[in-house]
Amino acid sequence: MTNHFTLLKPIKLSISLVLFSFILGMIPVSPEEGMYPLSEIDKIDLRKAGLKIDPKEVYNPNGVSLVDALVSLGGCTGSFISDNGLIITNHHCAFGAITRASTVENNYLENGFLAKTLAEEIPSQGGICRITESYQDVSDIILGAIQNVTDPVERTKVITQKIKALSDAASNEKESIVAEVSEMFAGKTYILFKYRVIRDVRLVYAPPQSIGNFGGETDNWVWPRHTGDFSLMRAYVAPDGKAAAYSKDNVPFKPKKFLKINSNGVEEGDFVFQLGYPGRTFRHRPSQYMKYQQDYLLPYISDLNQYAIETMQELSAGNKELTLAFANRIKRLANTMKNYQGKIKGLKKINLVEQKQEEEQQLQLFINSEPALKTKYGNLLEEIRIVFEKVNQNAQADLWLRQLNNFSPTDSLSTFVLNYTEDMQKPDAEKRTVYQEKNIKQTLAAMENTKQNYNADFEEAMLMKMFLDANDFKESSRILAVDEILEGNGVNPEEAFQSFISSNIISSKIRDKEYFNSLLTKKPEEIAALQDPLFIFTRKLRMQNQVSDKENQKNEGKLNKLYGDLVDVKMLWKKTNMPAGQAGFIPDANSTLRLTYGYIKGYNPADAVYMEPFTSIEGVIEKSATGGDDFVIPDKLRTVYDKKDFGKYVSKKTGKLPVAMLYNMDTTGGNSGSPVLDAYGNLVGVNFDRAYEATINDFAWNESYSRSIGVDIRYVLWVLDKFSGAENILKELNL
Repeated sequence: MTNHFTLLKPIKLSISLVLFSFILGMIPVSPEEGMYPLSEIDKIDLRKAGLKIDPKEVYNPNGVSLVDALVSLGGCTGSFISDNGLIITNHHCAFGAITRASTVENNYLENGFLAKTLAEEIPSQGGICRITESYQDVSDIILGAIQNVTDPVERTKVITQKIKALSDAASNEKESIVAEVSEMFAGKTYILFKYRVIRDVRLVYAPPQSIGNFGGETDNWVWPRHTGDFSLMRAYVAPDGKAAAYSKDNVPFKPKKFLKINSNGVEEGDFVFQLGYPGRTFRHRPSQYMKYQQDYLLPYISDLNQYAIETMQELSAGNKELTLAFANRIKRLANTMKNYQGKIKGLKKINLVEQKQEEEQQLQLFINSEPALKTKYGNLLEEIRIVFEKVNQNAQADLWLRQLNNFSPTDSLSTFVLNYTEDMQKPDAEKRTVYQEKNIKQTLAAMENTKQNYNADFEEAMLMKMFLDANDFKESSRILAVDEILEGNGVNPEEAFQSFISSNIISSKIRDKEYFNSLLTKKPEEIAALQDPLFIFTRKLRMQNQVSDKENQKNEGKLNKLYGDLVDVKMLWKKTNMPAGQAGFIPDANSTLRLTYGYIKGYNPADAVYMEPFTSIEGVIEKSATGGDDFVIPDKLRTVYDKKDFGKYVSKKTGKLPVAMLYNMDTTGGNSGSPVLDAYGNLVGVNFDRAYEATINDFAWNESYSRSIGVDIRYVLWVLDKFSGAENILKELNL
C-alpha cells in the first residue's frame, strides 16, 4: 500500500491542459463555478477565496492531504471521520443497506439503528467503497490508437478496447487496486485513475427515517429543508490490510487521513468547500443535445418513474412487508423523477436550447471569418445536427428498450438465458464480462435476487404502461415485437396486450428455480426449439436492441470526434487570459474526485422572495404540525425539543439549533454525502441535495440560482447526542 497520494507521471502541458484555459461563451461564469479535477486545484487561488490553510493540505500529490479522507460509495460520496474507518455519508446513500437489514420485526428504516459496539455493526450486502490512489494522463496513448481510424463504429470500438486494456493492466487484485480510464473532455482527454477498493462496509448508525428522510418527496429538491440526511458506516479490511468480503475476522480500516469536526459550524457568508465524486454533467454539449434531453429523455423517464412509484404505493398500501420491500426502489425512482422534472422546468425557464443556438451562430460566424478555420471546421455544427437528427428518429424506441429490463424482471431473466447459453459456447476470454468465469457467480446471484424480489402485479402494470406507450410512438421509433402482438388481432390494443402479458410473461415458469437452472444447461438451438412465446418475444426485442446499439455506436463514434473538434474551435474562439486565481475551462463531471468552493449564501428564487441560508429545529416542529405523512417526527424528538435541550449545538449568531444550510457551491448527483468543509478544512456539514432551481446544474450553472443543500454538523451531533444517546460514537469522534 502506498502511503501518500501518488501522481504517476506529470500531466503534459499539451493541448489537453491548454483546453482548460478558455471560457465557454454564453453560460455565465464566476470563480465559484466549476467541479475542479485534481490537476486543476493548484490553479485556483483558494487563499484569496477564503481558505485559511495551505492549499497543499487540501491536495498534495506528494503527501497526505484532505483528499485522502474521501471515499466513493457507489454513486455517493463519504468521508472518514475517525482513524478507525468510520465514514459519514447521507441517509439516502445508506438507504439500501438500511432497508436490506430491516425486517418487519426489526425495522431499522422506521426506528433507526445504533451499533454500540463493533460486533453489533451490520454488513451492507454488496456494499463497497473506493479511495482514489493516483491518476495518470493517458490521452496520447488512446488518441494515438485512433489516429488513422475513420470509421465511427471502429473508432468507438478501438477506444473501448484501449481503455479496457489500460485499466486491466493497471489493476492489481492482490493489492486491492482497481483502475479505470475516465474521459475528461470527449474525444480529447483521458485520465487513468487507480482506486483502492474496500469490500466490507458495515452500517454503524442511521437515524429513523422520520429524521433522515424528514419531508420525504414533498421536500425533495426543495428549500427550505429540515432533513437530517446522514448515516454512519465503517470500512473493514482483512487483518493484512487487503480488501476482503465480510468476515468476522476483518478489522476496521485505518485511513491515511480523517476529517476533524468543527462542532461550532459556520455562519452566513463563511467560505466553504467540498471534495467529492460528482456524477455526470453535460455543460459543454451542443444545443441539439439539450433539445434531446428536453424533448425525449427527461420527460419519458420522469413519466415512467412517476407511474412506477404510484403503482408501488397503491400495491403496498396497508402492507408493511411490501412497503418495506418497495421503499428503496421508490426512493431512487422518486429522486430521479423530481430531478428530471426540475431539469425540464429549468431548461425552459432559462431557454438553454436557445442560448446554445445563439452561441453556435456566433461560433459559426467566427469559423467563417478565416479560410483555414472554414476549411477545417466549416461543416462541424451541421455534422453535429445531422447526427442528432438520426438520434431523435430512434429516440423513443431506444429509451423504451433501455428501460424494459428495469421494469420487467421476467424479460430480464429471459434475456439473461439467451445471452448466457450463447456465451457458454465461447472461450472464456471471448465471453461478455458478466458471463466470464470470474464474474458468473456474482451474475447468477443477481439473477436469483431478481426472482426473490419479484412482484407479479407490479410487473404486469408496468408492462401494460410500456406497451401502450410503445403503441403511440412515431413511425421511425416503433417497437416491432409489440406491434406484432396486434397484427391480425381484432380486439383493442389494451385487451391484446393484457392477454399477451398475462399468458406469456406473468405466467412464465422462468422464475421457478429448478426450471431456470435447467435452461442454463441448454444450447441456443435447444432454447429456440422450445418455441416458448416469452423467448420468441425477447429474441425479437433483442434483435431490435442490437440494431439500435449498433446505430448508437456509430452516432457516439461520430459525436466523440465532433465534440473534440468543438472543444478545439471553441478554444480558438474564446482564447482568453484567465484572471489571477481562476482556473480555466473545466471538464464536465464524470464521477472522478473533484473540488468545488463557495459561500454560505441565500438566494432569490422568485420576485420579492428571499431564502435565508439556514433552517432550524423550529421549522421541523412547524412542519410536523401540518399532519402530513412526510412530516411525522419521533415522539422522543418532540420531547427533547420541548425541554429545549439543545446543548452546545446552537448557533452563536442566531441562538437556534441549525438543521440544514444553503451554499452556492457547484454540485450534482454523486456529491450526495460529500463533506462540507470550513476555511480550515474541518467538517461542518454533509451535502445531500440542491434547490429545485439548481437541478439544471447538470446543463448550466449560474450563481443567482444554483444552490446546494447540506445537513448542518450541529444537527448531526445533536441527533447523535440528545436524541440517540450515541456516546460511543461521540467518544470515537473525540467529542
